[in-house]
Amino acid sequence: MAASGTPASSGGGQAQWDPSQPVFVEEVAGSDRPAAYYLAESRDGLYVPYVVRTPADEGRFPFVFLAYGNGGGGIGWLRQWMRTRPYIMERLLEVGYACGWGRYRTEVDLGFDRGGPLIVDARQGMEVMSRSPLEFEDELAILGHVARHPQVDADRLGHVGVSHAGEMLFKLAYRHSGILRAGVACEPANHEFLGLAMGDVAPVSEQTGIRDFEDMQMRDAARVRARTDLPLARERIAPISLPILVMGRDGDHLQGIFRLSYELLRESGKETEWVSWDHPLHGYIFPTTGQATDQAADQTTSQAGGAAADPDQIQQQAIDGIIDFLDRHLKPAAETGT
Repeated sequence: MAASGTPASSGGGQAQWDPSQPVFVEEVAGSDRPAAYYLAESRDGLYVPYVVRTPADEGRFPFVFLAYGNGGGGIGWLRQWMRTRPYIMERLLEVGYACGWGRYRTEVDLGFDRGGPLIVDARQGMEVMSRSPLEFEDELAILGHVARHPQVDADRLGHVGVSHAGEMLFKLAYRHSGILRAGVACEPANHEFLGLAMGDVAPVSEQTGIRDFEDMQMRDAARVRARTDLPLARERIAPISLPILVMGRDGDHLQGIFRLSYELLRESGKETEWVSWDHPLHGYIFPTTGQATDQAADQTTSQAGGAAADPDQIQQQAIDGIIDFLDRHLKPAAETGT
């Protein structure tokens, strides 16, 4: 993929931006593979940022989209995560994947449930929509944009999402079947996707009117199943066509949601796998420099530049499993030696 972020010039010397080219390119400390930052046009014409790295300057590669959490932050967020979470990308590059982080608009509480499908009509010669696009639809825009890159194989796109981004994978697979070839949902916060009844366990804030999930205890899959709108959940799972690896975290207060997400996929005949690891870090598959576990620590490590990540044995094994899963679904047998 081209490493030049210099805008093209018109005949009059005025710089022009080519949407197919990166906005800018940065070197990555400790690596010879640079990071190219792009802007993808979302469904309503706003632009969402993402970053791409490729294993080499020539060739076409399967692409793995990396996503974490609720959204917001923009290019500043991407640059910080490039510095503080280098390990997952280096591992993917090493085994022949193009990969990149993406950023998207902030989650809307119950926006997926209440908004319904995005319907587009016309008014006064322009578009009018039934609702604003949601964060998983920004992911769709990024995937569509990256699929046009000459070094990305558009038929081999994967998605690795943690927490709310794990739920976004389920939403994307439900609404837009066929875009992705494989997905990994680590600690997927699927309460909205599954239609989970939470009135007595996730109180609504009097100040904001938004539900508070921070202390919600949903450790047991049977308890979660009893609160789930099973017909709705199965209706949403039915169109999913890609294999999904669901990853839990032993002792997590939402472990029952993670496990039930896997169980319902399996019961619906979907190609799915389950694994759970005992680790103190939420989002353990994205090791951090210094293993930061909260926002304050994250801000501190973001100033450490290219400090090497320090994954522990569990994180290394978990990522080994992710790569094995992706290899089985995104690489031809000739590439994996099977």
